[in-house]
Amino acid sequence: MTHRDSRNPTFLTRRTLLGSALSAGALFANPLRALASPPGFDQWREGFRARALARGISEGTYIRVLSRIEPDMSVFQKMRKQPEFNEQLWQYINRRVSDWRLAAGKVALQKYGTLFARIEKDFGVERGTLLALWGVETAYGDPLVQQNHMRPVFPSLAALAWNEPRRKAYWETELINALRIVDKHWSTPEEMRGSWAGAMGHTQWMPEVWLNVGFDYDGDGRVSPFGRPDDALGSSARYLVNRGKYRRGEHWGYEVKGATASKSGSQSYAKWAASGVTRADGQPFPRPNDSAQLWVPVQGGPSFLLGPNFYAVKSYNPSMNYALAIVHLGDRIQGGGPFIQPFPGSERALTLAEIQEVQTRLTKAGFDTGGTDGRVGNDTMKAVRDFQTKAGLLPADGYAGLKVLARLRQGS
Repeated sequence: MTHRDSRNPTFLTRRTLLGSALSAGALFANPLRALASPPGFDQWREGFRARALARGISEGTYIRVLSRIEPDMSVFQKMRKQPEFNEQLWQYINRRVSDWRLAAGKVALQKYGTLFARIEKDFGVERGTLLALWGVETAYGDPLVQQNHMRPVFPSLAALAWNEPRRKAYWETELINALRIVDKHWSTPEEMRGSWAGAMGHTQWMPEVWLNVGFDYDGDGRVSPFGRPDDALGSSARYLVNRGKYRRGEHWGYEVKGATASKSGSQSYAKWAASGVTRADGQPFPRPNDSAQLWVPVQGGPSFLLGPNFYAVKSYNPSMNYALAIVHLGDRIQGGGPFIQPFPGSERALTLAEIQEVQTRLTKAGFDTGGTDGRVGNDTMKAVRDFQTKAGLLPADGYAGLKVLARLRQGS
């Protein structure tokens, strides 16, 4: 994330915009390489210009952003070669509900406690859920994520809108949405950095979400997922309410015991309790009339009763594993414990110091982990997988766990 202060937007004349196109273009492309655009791109760009203007984009914004842009061709390799790691669910959870995220989450909650209290009052979204979403998406807005993993989004979106055959209309619409954000003076092309697919800011908004869901929660006159987290977190809470149907006052659900796979359907916690399903921690269900449904993700592992707010979180990313990691991380940051029933074959997560030891030993052995800060991203997972392959540790799944640490220590 960028953390520089936002400045009031300056409304530019057409002449100023024409001049600024040169400086803005220099950020995205070398003017001397303008003729080096891939075959067909210039023709597409000229056709897109007419479509963008017809949909309300100003000529000044088009010139400023796209007149000299070159497509980021690396996005196609990113699409084809997304890192694939065969994580089991317990590994997926351990990696996201890590010591680093727990410690950093507690710091963020203390720093922004007033903001989370305001969001809870305005939208009813529990602070733990929103905090965890922020932590998983961008490590609580850590500037290192912005610096090391984000890129200018306009070259990426232009490449996808031009030459991604399966979803050209989608990418072109997102490119127009991004141009509209510049037109509204909510942001600048230079500030708009994100993932290769165009997701930006603290909670990784696509342009459509920014444009249609985002709102000015901090009252500074513009909508921005960058800088102060107020707009990003407030708008994400509203997203969970409006699109995910998040319900005020309800918890996402609970780990339970006494459940059997034959029991299904949605019913009240009171009815679940009457059938012998209880919370794994022995506590009563605080709102027995709320409804929930049973989920047993792995036979022999923990079972859960899931309320509507679990599925509200899932609306942010359509993955049951993702939603479980988010809600569990939110509980853990606020003092909750690990799941009581372990997953079959699982092991405890490494501590922060142990992860750093793994990274340090891998780096000394010639495997690039991308840093030794205790955070496990794709670079560390690839380094672990390469080490496992070399050391004959099967399966070579990229998981930085106790077995990898033990083998690294033997190697020293």
